[in-house]
Amino acid sequence: MTSFLQQLFNGLVSGSFYALLALGLSVIFGMLRVVNFAHGAIYTLGAFGAVVLADVAGLGFWWALVLIPLALVLAGALLERLLIHRLMALDPLYNFLLTFGIALVCQDLLRMRYGSHSQPYEHAPFTGMLDFGLFDFPTYQVFALGLSLAVCTGVWLLLTRTRIGTIVRASTERPELTRAFGIDTARWVTPVFGFGVGLAGLAGVLATPMRAVNSAMGADLIVTVFAVVVIGGLGSVFGSVLAGFLIGMLQALGSLYLPTLSQTLVFLLMAVVLLVRPAGLFGKEETA
Repeated sequence: MTSFLQQLFNGLVSGSFYALLALGLSVIFGMLRVVNFAHGAIYTLGAFGAVVLADVAGLGFWWALVLIPLALVLAGALLERLLIHRLMALDPLYNFLLTFGIALVCQDLLRMRYGSHSQPYEHAPFTGMLDFGLFDFPTYQVFALGLSLAVCTGVWLLLTRTRIGTIVRASTERPELTRAFGIDTARWVTPVFGFGVGLAGLAGVLATPMRAVNSAMGADLIVTVFAVVVIGGLGSVFGSVLAGFLIGMLQALGSLYLPTLSQTLVFLLMAVVLLVRPAGLFGKEETA
């Protein structure tokens, strides 16, 4: 029982990163209908940004947690205006190939500068273990889970309880209908893309004290995150977040009971979900 609960908590922590990344991907796809394959590279840039900020400027984790996501929001907005916006009138495949190329360029530049070895990061804000009675758990991982839940809840409240959120959600889930009501969805494209990129950067910074920071860390994660978004439903914010936590727990329990299939379970689940609901658990049929 103790091993089960500990693995379940491990799964929630892993799922918190999936949820943050899938949330950004889902919002971007819903608004722009762009599959942002550079999302994993942005996650990597967030982690390396925290390392560089500590090594070069001597700024610790809390500075990185604020400055790196903000910088990536601006970089994402600039990327959308300069490159992605110019290809919007073309087949979506062009923007997919563009973001795929950007991911490869970022990964190779980081490999050229820092090599393939993991970079150390010794500025974690919390050390030690928390006693949960049946088991102990690293304090920082509990913090990362709590912050991820807070961010996902905050985004949900923003999208459901504010006028701006209502417009963005409507533009994400029903863009044609929203434009028919006279709302200019185009003005929200750039900030929404920047916001989605910032969430990936935030996940990268959060991962820095507990993950191996190397140039391939995003590439290893992004395929699973895409599966999470497909399972939750393309364009469904709630579905992506929920699927992120579910997949994290599924992988953790799989590593305990079915270690040889732990990394395959998510894709088996994706295949089953697509057979039953092609739009995903919470997606719309017309999106599929």
